[in-house]
Amino acid sequence: MQIIALFGPTGVGKTGIAVALAERLQARGEERPVAVSADALQVYAGLEILTGVAAPSERAALEHRLVSFVPLDGTFSAGQYAKLAHAEIDGVLAAGRRPIVVGGTGLYLRAALGDLDFEPPPPGGQSQLWSEDMRRPTLLAGLTMEREALYARINARVDAMLAAGAREEVRRAHAAGASQTARKALGFNDLLDGDVEAMKRHTRNYARRQLTWMRKLAGVRTIDVTDRDPGDVAEEILDSCDP
Repeated sequence: MQIIALFGPTGVGKTGIAVALAERLQARGEERPVAVSADALQVYAGLEILTGVAAPSERAALEHRLVSFVPLDGTFSAGQYAKLAHAEIDGVLAAGRRPIVVGGTGLYLRAALGDLDFEPPPPGGQSQLWSEDMRRPTLLAGLTMEREALYARINARVDAMLAAGAREEVRRAHAAGASQTARKALGFNDLLDGDVEAMKRHTRNYARRQLTWMRKLAGVRTIDVTDRDPGDVAEEILDSCDP
């Protein structure tokens, strides 16, 4: 069974598309798929709002793994993630279910899908990061969006996070002794400083870096999702997917 992997910038709508994929796969007779997160900061329990972990309704529609399991004062590495992601993906496949790898952290995505050597840690330009070699058959979809539309979504996303309590979440995490690794979550220090505009700016800058990473991914199928319904995008992905 082919893995489906979704990569794209923050705010592009990865989770919604993953849920739409799951609904359509089940309608075609598959067992319930499982989403495996490939995000370096969604691993932290207590930063769900700030890091954009799937909402309870989305997690009810599509089981998500490798989110919210590292304590706030803990540290976590791509090497540790790779071992867990491989075990999760292999276990899902062994159970006859399809993994949907969903990520915005490029290194974590490659760690989930390939066999990277983390001893010693790879430098930024190590060639294996851009190899087409995958551990398992994989359809890799890179989601893009017209830049102004993406920036508007990012700004709205930050506003929604604030309305949902992101500022209070960050203050609790700070008081609980969040590790330096956890504090790398986009907006953590900005919200501590009360600077929402800086959070929006830093998030837009990060989205540009994600798009740069995506252009380097070998074997990626790029899909423009501007003004498109998640279900429509899911259908396009499934049309290219092997059984």
